[in-house]
Amino acid sequence: MRTRLAASAVAVALAGVFFSAPAASAATPLPSTNTAHHCIHHTTGLCGWTHHQKPNDKYETAKCKDASLSYSRHAQGTCSHHRGVRYWFK
Repeated sequence: MRTRLAASAVAVALAGVFFSAPAASAATPLPSTNTAHHCIHHTTGLCGWTHHQKPNDKYETAKCKDASLSYSRHAQGTCSHHRGVRYWFK
């Protein structure tokens, strides 16, 4: 009986580990639309608003160094294949 209880307790503990909510990621999520004229803190790139740069539309989150646009919802990896972020708009 004790063996079955111990096995059940281990199974419940393992299920809790595998099915628990994921930990918060290190990347800061960006808002889905650009409603504020300010930027949140990022580790790379400059804030577009402070350099008199404006996004083309309300969904653009960054302008890359090669002049391509980014609509990324997360800061991590934004413009990684475009030489990095030049301006953030979120």
